[in-house]
Amino acid sequence: MPIPWLTVLQAVPWSEVISNAPKVADGAKKLWKTIGKKPVASTAEVPTDDQASSPTIASLHARLVKMEAAQVELHDQMLASSELIKALAEQNALLIVRAELMRVRIRRMLVAITLLGIVTVYGLAQTFPR
Repeated sequence: MPIPWLTVLQAVPWSEVISNAPKVADGAKKLWKTIGKKPVASTAEVPTDDQASSPTIASLHARLVKMEAAQVELHDQMLASSELIKALAEQNALLIVRAELMRVRIRRMLVAITLLGIVTVYGLAQTFPR
C-alpha cells in the first residue's frame, strides 16, 4: 500500500525541521568556509638534485612546520564536518521517529476504518434484510 506524498509531507515535523535548519545551515557555512574557500594547497616543493642529496636542517624544519600546520587545519575541518554530520544525524533520527509514529497511526486508523466498515455492513444487513 503506497503512501501518498501529501500524507508523508504532512507527517514531517516541519516546525522542528525549520527550527533546526539554522543550525544545520550554520554548520554547512562553517564547513564551506574551512574547506571550500581555501585554495588547494600547492604540492610539496620538489627538491632539486642538489637539495635532494643534502637537505638542510632549516629546509626540513620548514617542511615540518608546514606539515604540522596542514595537519592542524585538517583536524579543524574534520571537527567541523563531524559537527555538521552530528546535527544532520540528529535531525534524521527525529524524522525517522516521527515517520514511525505516523506509520503506527495509519495502521490504527486502517484497523478502525475496517471495523467501522464491518459494523456498518452488519447494521445495514440488519436494517434491510433480504
